[in-house]
Amino acid sequence: MATLGTALAVLAGCAAHPEPIVDTKGVDMSRYETDLEECSVYADQVHMEKGVAKGAAGGAVVGAATGAISGNAAEGAGYGSIWGATRSGLDADEVKQDVVKRCLRGRGYRVLN
Repeated sequence: MATLGTALAVLAGCAAHPEPIVDTKGVDMSRYETDLEECSVYADQVHMEKGVAKGAAGGAVVGAATGAISGNAAEGAGYGSIWGATRSGLDADEVKQDVVKRCLRGRGYRVLN
């Protein structure tokens, strides 16, 4: 599915996935790195693929309906699919970031972002 591939490429360019900003005063940095890695493993349990595929399908339906009004349902479906997949992927990336931050907070770190 070319549209899904395009959406994933757009998603890769848009998803920032910033590292958490942690107040490191008094923090054992080697322990922090271990905790960050372990928390990231938990975040990897968020499956982006299914959400992206569902977003693409839903976006295609909305895009086709919108495109039909202007006379080009196929083009509208393509644009809608890209938008839906990208939006769903960005949402999943945000959930992954939140999982890491909550995990670190649970381990006693002061996460600033």
